[in-house]
Amino acid sequence: LRSPLATMLSRLKKLLDPTTASAADPTAARRKLELATAALLVEVMRSDGIAEAERAAVEAAVGRRFGLAVDEAQALVAEAEAEVRDAVGYYPFTSLINRHFSADDKERIVELLWQVAYADATLSAHEQHVIRKVADLLHLSHAAYVGAKLRARDAAGRK
Repeated sequence: LRSPLATMLSRLKKLLDPTTASAADPTAARRKLELATAALLVEVMRSDGIAEAERAAVEAAVGRRFGLAVDEAQALVAEAEAEVRDAVGYYPFTSLINRHFSADDKERIVELLWQVAYADATLSAHEQHVIRKVADLLHLSHAAYVGAKLRARDAAGRK
């Protein structure tokens, strides 16, 4: 029998192992990046309790970001929820994103995180903490972080 910790570590290793998503299989590599992005969005959604408006925002965000159909976005979010239940932090997801996404892509991801946080009309300290932590792990400049927040806030019609 494998311990829960061993199972979790095995799943994270598989998620991040470049040999399981080699250049020979760009679809698998893309899926891992989609999953890592969705996992970060799910972390914001979970940080203050899951509101349906936030779930809808996560599904819409991954759908738009990756050009997914509604059912594909829902499946990706469900898979991301399973991944974050076993994760011990954000680093496994952010390190994958750091290796494959540009600074502009990472800023857009942080903007998506803010959109999820603003989706339920309540911006909690927990959501803000998660987003700040993720932005730091993505090596986002303070100006890019603030810009992403302001764009999301304006899109949500907040002041």
